[in-house]
Amino acid sequence: MPKQQEVTRREFLKDGAVAGAGLAAYSGISFITSPARIFGANDRVRFGLIGSGDRGQEDLRAALTSTNVECVAVADVYTRRLDEVERIVPNAKPYRDFRALLDDKSIDAVVIVTPQHQHALNFVPAIQAGKDVYQEKTMAFNTEHARRMRRAFEGSGRVVQVGIQSVTAEVFEMVKSLNTPESMGDITALHTHMYRTAPYGGWKQPIPADCDLQHVDWKAFEGEAPPHDFDPNRYINWRFFWDYDGSNVFENMVHQVGFWFKALGLKIPRGVMMNGGNYLSPDMEMPDTMDVSMDMPENLLFTWNCGFGNRHYNAEDDFLLGNKGTIFRGRYKVEYTPEVHHRRGTPEVKPESKVIEAKSRSDGTNEHFANFFDCIRSRKEPNCPFDLGYRSAIACQMAIRSYHEGRKMRWNAETEEIV
Repeated sequence: MPKQQEVTRREFLKDGAVAGAGLAAYSGISFITSPARIFGANDRVRFGLIGSGDRGQEDLRAALTSTNVECVAVADVYTRRLDEVERIVPNAKPYRDFRALLDDKSIDAVVIVTPQHQHALNFVPAIQAGKDVYQEKTMAFNTEHARRMRRAFEGSGRVVQVGIQSVTAEVFEMVKSLNTPESMGDITALHTHMYRTAPYGGWKQPIPADCDLQHVDWKAFEGEAPPHDFDPNRYINWRFFWDYDGSNVFENMVHQVGFWFKALGLKIPRGVMMNGGNYLSPDMEMPDTMDVSMDMPENLLFTWNCGFGNRHYNAEDDFLLGNKGTIFRGRYKVEYTPEVHHRRGTPEVKPESKVIEAKSRSDGTNEHFANFFDCIRSRKEPNCPFDLGYRSAIACQMAIRSYHEGRKMRWNAETEEIV
């Protein structure tokens, strides 16, 4: 860093200025990895939040339900978000430059809840600064970011939990208990759905009056994305633009991919096709109705369907099909139905299903954070470790590439490239 820039930054921090969750102009900064603090079983974990928008505030509240944790710092590029989060954690120090948060050696971990295109830009410096990381999904925006994140993570000794909380939800263990060779036989198909009756997926937000260059660090927000003149709509409704997001594939398909990749031990797909269109959402670049088909190396066809105009299928209506039975997975219920083979001309026997209802109505987020903080203390692998986040991200990236290029995409494991 040039001397003058370093002096300016020191003065900036000394004055207590707030700072934010983008890297763009700061991508040349490097950090020295610090040693991990040795925790006792009851040690308080001090964490910082990077990205305090709607989901960031939801994650913050969830994290604070864990035992013996404290949010001591918050970073965001928009001053309004810092004002909002102050009502949740009034004693947390606010920053507009997330690097200043990482400089605080008393912080053990960070929770990264920035837009998709920012994830690697926050994650890599956080790992290099010696922080354990809760990284919201989709873990990586593209393959180059995924490789960059893997290089930072490998050998770091950091605990990384990716925010696919469904693998910690009660339903996950219910599915595993029913998915046995005896009950399912050969599994060759998995059909998953994510439907909702909400215009624009429920994400369209009005533009606040203070969303301007005085209150938003636009260059930090843009990161490595193609540059644009400041546009408050691009900032507030970033999910509507390919520069910053990967459609509902990145927002929700990744949850079901992560769930089933872990439940079934699935690898990165051999090939992926995606089709769809924008039929109801003219202010959004992404499709609002889509279909993804993944050819898995385990000889299984994994499909995902999505739409925002009908919810005959719900957000987690998944069907796992084996030649001995079917598992239906809902948000709070799992049902197993055996296959009954009969000959033509004989009465069809209706099989008796086994239904297991979840005891709680939690989506797993609170428990996912508790698992993360427990693993910080124990240094064990969390429920959604880096590799599961990596495989899930690549599968989602393959789908988006297929949609843009209009062809089937394949994964080259040697070069770690989509081809």
